[in-house]
Amino acid sequence: MAQWWRSAVNHLRSTEVNHSSLSSLRRSHYYHTIQAIPRESTGSKVAARDRMQGRIPAVVFFQNLLEKNPESRSSSRKHLLTVEKKQIKAVLNSIEAPFFCSTRFPIQIRAGSGSTHLLESGTVLPIKIHRDEESGNILNLVFVWAEDGMDLKVDVPVVFKGEDDCPGLKKGGFLNKIRTSLRYLGPSEHIPSKVEVDISNLDIEDRIFMRDIEVHPSLKLLNKNENMPICKIVPTSLGNQEPVAA
Repeated sequence: MAQWWRSAVNHLRSTEVNHSSLSSLRRSHYYHTIQAIPRESTGSKVAARDRMQGRIPAVVFFQNLLEKNPESRSSSRKHLLTVEKKQIKAVLNSIEAPFFCSTRFPIQIRAGSGSTHLLESGTVLPIKIHRDEESGNILNLVFVWAEDGMDLKVDVPVVFKGEDDCPGLKKGGFLNKIRTSLRYLGPSEHIPSKVEVDISNLDIEDRIFMRDIEVHPSLKLLNKNENMPICKIVPTSLGNQEPVAA
């Protein structure tokens, strides 16, 4: 159960997707085993050809390859791949785009399109979708290995619920969404696809803080100040202002 902030006792409540719910969520998406094949060359012409063939260029590596310290990087198990455009679209339609980069997927790397020869398999987490600015079409994808026990840094989307019951909103207040995601470090199997924040008990001027959110105890919040609010119910007169962390 989330902690209660003293200035809003009995009004603030935050919730998370609990462990059992997360397990259920992951099981429901486990049938989305991403099918990939190796690509031996790179370059804009090669990538354009792959896209014409209904495939999306992709890469998978260990997340520590992104570390600033060269000694912390590992280039092992880095693979240049292509994945099926139709499958990625189906996945995005199924789980909703905001949660794609906080959801793990099994992956199978096969020798070629339609091949039964399995080169490697594992679990991956998408960390970036590159899109064409004009068309919105996916240009390429970036994955990191996300096997159980691997520590990952993940931006988890924040989802607000309870707006229909929120006393502050019923009085004409405005929900100031100060944070739309929270960054966590921890074992990949315990990172939630989303964090739900229940605002159903918030009144005018009430707020929910980062520290009020409960997740698996193995996860560490990486946002600098856990005393910063995630959201606040502000008077209508402030409703058109930009989000502020006050």
